[in-house]
Amino acid sequence: MQGRLWEVEGELNLQDASIVIHRQYFSPLIASAYLKRLKSVSWKQEELIVFGKKHLEPRETAWYGDKEASYTYSGLTHKPKPWIPVLDEIRNDVTAIARASFNSVLANRYRDGQDGVAWHADDEFELGENPVIGSVSFGQTRRFQLRHKYEPRAVVSLDLHHGDLMVMSGGTQKFWEHQIPKIKQSITERINLTFRNINHG
Repeated sequence: MQGRLWEVEGELNLQDASIVIHRQYFSPLIASAYLKRLKSVSWKQEELIVFGKKHLEPRETAWYGDKEASYTYSGLTHKPKPWIPVLDEIRNDVTAIARASFNSVLANRYRDGQDGVAWHADDEFELGENPVIGSVSFGQTRRFQLRHKYEPRAVVSLDLHHGDLMVMSGGTQKFWEHQIPKIKQSITERINLTFRNINHG
């Protein structure tokens, strides 16, 4: 599967995973309107400590959600900002298609090709054993890559476009990692919203 590019609508045929792609779930007109409204998000570039050295995270992020939905990843604990109308509206649509409830959202802003996110799984304790994650893309098309934790050299790639909705569930986070690789080309921004349900119980 190395280097294979999938342009799929519907469920990806992957072992140990449940991933469904809804192409242009948000029409270009609606997606563009949301992209403009997402300028109101309180973006922040976090500082991470890697091997004892401080680094700026290669993207901007923001964490919104219900009051109790604090979330720890990459060694940082995030207290949620209260929901704003644009995020709440999108959440309602994602909830309907994913058939799951979400009390929080991690917003990611990739400003250009030099922004990305390294291999990881959304498998933190607060997300539960088999989390449902609704991921919405607005703006620039970016390559999304997956690799099985027990077969890391076999990489599955797909492009996520303006208005696409991807739902990951089942054992996806337990068995698979994903990334948004950096690229050298000059490109515009992409905003990605990943809706989650945090449970501290």
